[in-house]
Amino acid sequence: MENKILDNKTDRMKELVSLLNKASQAYYAQDTEIMSNFEYDRLYDELMGLEKETGVIISNSPTVHVGYEAVDELPKEKHEKLMLSLAKTKSREELRDWLDGREGLLSWKLDGLTIVLTYSGGRLVKAVTRGNGEVGEVITNNAKVFKNVPVSIPYQGELILRGEAVITYSEFGRINSQIEDVEAKYKNPRNLCSGSVRQLNNEITASRNVNFYAFSLVKAEGEEFGNSRAAQFKFLAEQGFDVVEYRLVNPDTVGEAITYFEEHIQTYDIPSDGLVLTYEDIAYGQSLGRTAKFPRDSIAFKWADELCETVLMEMEWSASRTGLINPVAIFEPVELEGTTVSRASVHNISIVRGLKLGIGDRITVYKANMIIPQIAENLTQSDTLEIPETCPVCGGPTQVRQVNDVQSLYCNNPACDAKKIKSFTLFVSRDAMNVDGLSESTLEKFLARGFLHEFADLFKLSRYEEEITQMEGFGEKSYGNLMESIENARITTLPRIVYGLGIENVGVANARVLCRYFNFSLEGLRTASVEELSDIDGIGEVIATGIYEFFHDKEKAEQLEHLLAELRIAQETVDEGTQTLKGMSFVITGSLEHYENRNALKAEIEERGGKVTGSVTGKTTCLINNDTMSQTAKNKKAKELGVRIISEEAFMEEYL
Repeated sequence: MENKILDNKTDRMKELVSLLNKASQAYYAQDTEIMSNFEYDRLYDELMGLEKETGVIISNSPTVHVGYEAVDELPKEKHEKLMLSLAKTKSREELRDWLDGREGLLSWKLDGLTIVLTYSGGRLVKAVTRGNGEVGEVITNNAKVFKNVPVSIPYQGELILRGEAVITYSEFGRINSQIEDVEAKYKNPRNLCSGSVRQLNNEITASRNVNFYAFSLVKAEGEEFGNSRAAQFKFLAEQGFDVVEYRLVNPDTVGEAITYFEEHIQTYDIPSDGLVLTYEDIAYGQSLGRTAKFPRDSIAFKWADELCETVLMEMEWSASRTGLINPVAIFEPVELEGTTVSRASVHNISIVRGLKLGIGDRITVYKANMIIPQIAENLTQSDTLEIPETCPVCGGPTQVRQVNDVQSLYCNNPACDAKKIKSFTLFVSRDAMNVDGLSESTLEKFLARGFLHEFADLFKLSRYEEEITQMEGFGEKSYGNLMESIENARITTLPRIVYGLGIENVGVANARVLCRYFNFSLEGLRTASVEELSDIDGIGEVIATGIYEFFHDKEKAEQLEHLLAELRIAQETVDEGTQTLKGMSFVITGSLEHYENRNALKAEIEERGGKVTGSVTGKTTCLINNDTMSQTAKNKKAKELGVRIISEEAFMEEYL
């Protein structure tokens, strides 16, 4: 009962750390508040109380500051005990026989980087990578900024444990989405994790959200575990560690447990390449000793790849925004791991040539780690596949380039439609056309397939209904939702259009200023001279020149006409009598009481002719902050520049 209570307390601490860190991130980095100061202080005090009571302090707890540190190199260190690999099997029967009538713990075999942690006096004192099993690299500073590693634990003796540092699939996707160069993207979460854990500057490690999952207790002086491996796991959990998920099994239940893990790997966010089975009886496992290569107390279960034979029907060449053209194999549909698959990425020209592919070849396919379809073997090896000499999107010339040992195909046309991803992403964004269901990756697929060439084509996507509903991640329902969102976007406003066009230096605020100045007349904006545009407050000659050149570009003008033919623009007019804030500039910070959010107050100010900016300058009329006495950066800047700081209510009384 006591252990259960402690488990609940550590779970609550992790919840509090997450809540408080989100609140701090919102307040300091995003300049918004998701909880009141009173609520923050209450939760902070609760966390401090639990840390004092349990002796557990998690590395990213707001009550501690580990600090960032850079080193010139990572020192090497020999492991106290040799770290061996595990013997492997793909047979359930062999796993059942291996237990030999005994109990075991079946757990995930996580696919990251193995780390050895050492604690002394309740503090984390050393972290070392597995390395070659005999010598690893010391990464203590980096481990202290792992997302969930305790830097302080209640146990005061020497504690040594092993675990896996991992980066989740969702975090891997987030980091890769921020890298524009396809060649620079990380190939898989394990590679990203390995690089993140071994950084010389642990501030970079901290930004990668590395997690640690304990899977083995090596040493805990003076502790008794009743010869139970499960008791060791429970002890580690009580110290504040996240322990790898496991099941207690015997020969009769091990098959059922494997099925459980097989079902869950489809949606499991943590990379895993199999399972590990370890004897529950610690003494028995140790008595077995080891071979020259493997310990005998544990065995790895690797997913048996289900192979299916099929026929290669075509090779789809998919262009990306960097010019890289990826080969995607299209084959006769087969059932793999419970789902129907008909396509698999072949990645690059080197793999195409290595497999000696040709249309009509008989190939075998499988799902890597039961998730990602891959070609295993080409049984025919005709080697007749032609590498396209022109881009499938724009028709421009292609080129095979070799980087290190890998050959890849590229489009050489700098104006290729597939490279327009950023402009389309802006066009469908919330402040522009506000089209739900069109992520950057989806737009990239549409562009690569030639569905989109200019903005007007977005409103003609229904022509490709059959192709879209067959795309991975799409079906009838998601297609229907997308079409509904596109239809809703047809009715829009002029500021949304002007912003969505992607004119250089014309953001949301400038788009509204321009439309308001020309009384929401697009014709007035399109025909304005550089001199007239330069006279608009906040525009200036550089921005004015960019606007003028955009609207006088023949190709862009034609495409704009095509777009306007698809839209219905809601008419807006400016009532000069309401422009009471014209020429004034405001900055809004902190939480609001009378307005739903800062965007609502911003809209009110702009409707009255005023401007809202993100930073305080000498031209700022006033800073609106309900906490006028706070010591935030914006308050300090306003005081330095002599800019008034007023509450929301004072602003309403004085200016509205």
